[in-house]
Amino acid sequence: PARYFDTKTTEPISFFLSGLEELLAWQPNSNDEFNVSAVPLAKRQPPLHSRRPRTLVCHDMGGGYLEDRFIQGTATRNPYVFYHWRYIDIFVYFSHHTVTIPPVVWTNAAHRNGVPVLGTFITEWTDGEKLCEAFLAGGEEAYGAVAEQLARIAQHYRFDGWLVNIENTLSAAAVGNLPFFLRDLTARVHSAVPGGLVIWYDSVLKDGALKWQNELNDENKIFFDACDGLFTNYNWKEGQLEHTQQLAGPRQNDVYVGVDVFARGDVIGGGFDTDKSLRLIRQYGLSAAIFAPGWVYEHLGKENFLQNENRFWGLLAEYLPTHSICTLPLTTSFSLGMGTSTFLDGKDEESGPWYDLSAQDIQPLYPELQGRLSTSCCLQDAWCGGSSLQLQGTVPPGEERVAVRLFSLQMPAPPKLFLTLLYKLEGPQPDDFTVALEVTTWDSGTCLEGNPTSLPEPNRRYHPRFLPAPPPGLAKLLAACHRGSHGWTSRCYELELQDCSLRDVSVIMSRQQPSLEETSFTCLLGEVRVLDAASVGASPPQVHSMMASQLWWQ
Repeated sequence: PARYFDTKTTEPISFFLSGLEELLAWQPNSNDEFNVSAVPLAKRQPPLHSRRPRTLVCHDMGGGYLEDRFIQGTATRNPYVFYHWRYIDIFVYFSHHTVTIPPVVWTNAAHRNGVPVLGTFITEWTDGEKLCEAFLAGGEEAYGAVAEQLARIAQHYRFDGWLVNIENTLSAAAVGNLPFFLRDLTARVHSAVPGGLVIWYDSVLKDGALKWQNELNDENKIFFDACDGLFTNYNWKEGQLEHTQQLAGPRQNDVYVGVDVFARGDVIGGGFDTDKSLRLIRQYGLSAAIFAPGWVYEHLGKENFLQNENRFWGLLAEYLPTHSICTLPLTTSFSLGMGTSTFLDGKDEESGPWYDLSAQDIQPLYPELQGRLSTSCCLQDAWCGGSSLQLQGTVPPGEERVAVRLFSLQMPAPPKLFLTLLYKLEGPQPDDFTVALEVTTWDSGTCLEGNPTSLPEPNRRYHPRFLPAPPPGLAKLLAACHRGSHGWTSRCYELELQDCSLRDVSVIMSRQQPSLEETSFTCLLGEVRVLDAASVGASPPQVHSMMASQLWWQ
């Protein structure tokens, strides 16, 4: 069927639903199994509902369902990717179809990085009025059926909830039932999807008029009270932030103040001035909704997209609270889910562009220090997948090393860790540097390294012990200890800790010789793994009941 498979290539595709009839007729069937997310939502710290301002990203690009609709990837040159997951809390996939089911590649990439994904339920123009009249004015049975279908769709495809956007005027009967519909939808989503969310867009008012308020006020608070949050329109002024904060009270983190990166209308700042808007929003302790950050790709062009993307998010970083990983194993090759080649064990196995966000790895922090350090994605060389992580920077005169924080962690340390690192030093003087991993722990009087006689580290920085060869029985898994090839250097480490809590994993760039001059370095990271030694030896679960269907022999 054309909804599920591309008519030209027969490949499985993601899809949307148009109109009320399609929504109410929706049932899961055997053709849509490709659309079910295969990646559960990873845990992270702090959890979504903690008391701090959040960041929502609303992706709106070219009508949606572009190359990202191809579930098994596509040979797209210079595609759009998003990878600053550590800096955001919620990802919304937006389009103008009635029911926007997020393409499963986005759900997979976001979930792997701990970010929940919302679809969009939108009604607009005169068709929207008719649609709302049909299900809202119809009473409890009619709006209950819509709420039930939306909750079932999120549950079936394993995404995390809905942005609800009613962009048309409503009759008195319809608007009277709207808060009840929102409460019903929110309750059903909470019950069907663990951690599910329903967020309301600032559009119609309690009297049914379509009038964007750019704030939380008495005209739209009835809808805010009925769901998990409000996403405001973009043309606000500072006074409206203050008013919103006062009215929201203890729920101020549930107000996502809209920032249009395209800066349409009368706004404080978009584009590379988006930080001006964020600074004000955070002054009032409110959450932010960054709309259409694809501006970087659409407006500035595809060619220098990765550099521009790092610049855009780098300018916002001080206003974006980051998130920690809280489960092991942590393993990543830094792949963006795209490439100009496919690499395996450091070798270019297949030249040619590819794009598949489901293949995106766990993404690190992207630290930037003006003039001292930049972290970026390198497509020209990789250990595995399509890209590596490039660290470029300088060690200042008189200093011996630079620490580059890759991941923040928040979990109890197992008694013994194995760590692996694959790297490649480039630049004019690669022999001037050594590269190693460092683990830091949270402050605790009881945390000790290794045997009971060792003293606590004063600055809680631990340098895992270098293993020249893998421990017996782990040679296959830890082949990384001596499998460097194609110019990549491979390192394997172990670290024993007692009563500690893990905090950061960093890469340390150290000079071989002290120097009073500034020394610059370029290092590619191909892979980092942090493994709990106890679970490494366990056998992986067996695969049962394997089935193959719809085979096409060539």
